[in-house]
Amino acid sequence: MNVRESVIQHFETQFGRLPDYVVRAPGRVNLLGEHVDYNDGFVLPIAIDRATWLAFSANGTNLSRLIAKDLNQTCAFTTDSVVNKSDSEGKPLPGWALYPGGVCWAAGEAGLACPGIDACYSSNIPRGSGLSSSASVEMAFVLAWQTLAGWGLSPMERALLGQKAENDFVGVQSGIMDQFASACGEEDSILVLDCRSLDWRTIPIPANYAYIVADTMKSRHLSSGEYNKRRADCEEAVRLLSAYIPGIKSLRDVDVETFNNLACNLPERVEKRARHIVDEIQRTIEAIPLLEAGDLPAFGKLLNQGHISLRDLFEVSIPELDIMVHLAQHIPGCLGARLTGAGFGGCTINIVKEEFAPSFVASLTESYQTVTNIKPEIYICHAAAGAGLD
Repeated sequence: MNVRESVIQHFETQFGRLPDYVVRAPGRVNLLGEHVDYNDGFVLPIAIDRATWLAFSANGTNLSRLIAKDLNQTCAFTTDSVVNKSDSEGKPLPGWALYPGGVCWAAGEAGLACPGIDACYSSNIPRGSGLSSSASVEMAFVLAWQTLAGWGLSPMERALLGQKAENDFVGVQSGIMDQFASACGEEDSILVLDCRSLDWRTIPIPANYAYIVADTMKSRHLSSGEYNKRRADCEEAVRLLSAYIPGIKSLRDVDVETFNNLACNLPERVEKRARHIVDEIQRTIEAIPLLEAGDLPAFGKLLNQGHISLRDLFEVSIPELDIMVHLAQHIPGCLGARLTGAGFGGCTINIVKEEFAPSFVASLTESYQTVTNIKPEIYICHAAAGAGLD
């Protein structure tokens, strides 16, 4: 039984009827452009063939009753109680319910109705893996309430609503990339998003290469504060550089040469954070024509550079991620590897020549387990369509 079938069955068992609808909202893996979405940079994500499935029906009341199947937990809230981050009995929302609760709250802030919903969801995206399991839950609930209430939002507008929930309700000051990729993904395509203008387009995924995700099995917890600290450092860099660059709005407005000339005016930690962002935006700009030309060997070198920067400058790696990347880079067929997502645990993305993919997976699994005594989960990803009725 697949995830979709199991969530329908669980819905029927718990609510005594079949759901009226099922939506699927994918996770994402970011190929390049890490931590630059909240700095107005460019990102290169793909929606992946791992997703959240949400079975739901309107229940004709103002009470939304939710079941998180994977956690074996339930929660109920109203549009009034959720404003206070409380369930219908006045108790604090459990952590997992902040994401659908945040969507309900953000919709209310935008003047959108959220009718009472009976909902059950399950996912095959590992939680805390850096593959945007939370954004996929947000996009599933946005689409569910849109289906019932007829909001008429575009995929990008749905992504922005989910980002508001994440930023202002959950409390993680993330950029737009995760929700965008889940909402707007296209099959067999890399997404190219300008995070300032929100203009985007697609690049066909170059053939004859495998895009392999390796989970260190070390989960991360973004709302613990480290993510928000990195964002604050970037904002501080912009504030300090504004004395030398009139009109600067974000680190997107600083090119590499200008930054090198002005870096001495920044405190050491802030300089390191900002240098990663400026360099990463430039790497992503250089990567786009390489992907369009199918030059994956050159693109892979940019991934390797990106990991060093995330490790040494942005300081979001951990030993297990560094071990996974180092091992992968020395396996035949691997063109590039780096951590993907916000860091502090989670996964790496590896670009591998297609004919080497099976041996790469076997070798990396064995070597990582030997070094760390942790059995990783490693799988080949395929670019999938964005959130939709399923």
